[in-house]
Amino acid sequence: MKGILYMLAQCTWGILQTLSGFVIFLICIRDKHYFYHGAVVTEWKFSSSVSLGLFIFVAANPYYSGIPTKEETASRLLVHEYGHTIQSLILGPLYFIVTGLPSIVWASFPALHKMRRKKHMSYFSFYTERWANHLGEKITKTKSMGQLFID
Repeated sequence: MKGILYMLAQCTWGILQTLSGFVIFLICIRDKHYFYHGAVVTEWKFSSSVSLGLFIFVAANPYYSGIPTKEETASRLLVHEYGHTIQSLILGPLYFIVTGLPSIVWASFPALHKMRRKKHMSYFSFYTERWANHLGEKITKTKSMGQLFID
């Protein structure tokens, strides 16, 4: 029942994100897909991950030096990205403004990447990422990315 409510909410309150995710899902239709707590997960060829409403796109071969195994890395990353889907449920049409755009800026701007490296600051210390970790862990009862240094 929870899964149906999750999907219904993502397809109504989170429709902007879900439609965006659906378009990317169709582009990646040949990639591996599976369900995770009601979300549709796609393992794609890119090294970064993104969540758009009902859809989660994760790196097919994630690796971060602070996590001992590929399986644990994939699990923690999935919990983190699932946390972003919960942000979508909470924020609805405000998700892109409150979470999406700030996350893209935080991840993409070279000056911010340089600052994180210089200060040895975790990517996951930014409010959108920290909040996604918290929500993912709270709902799945599984460990997320924490304050792992990935830059």
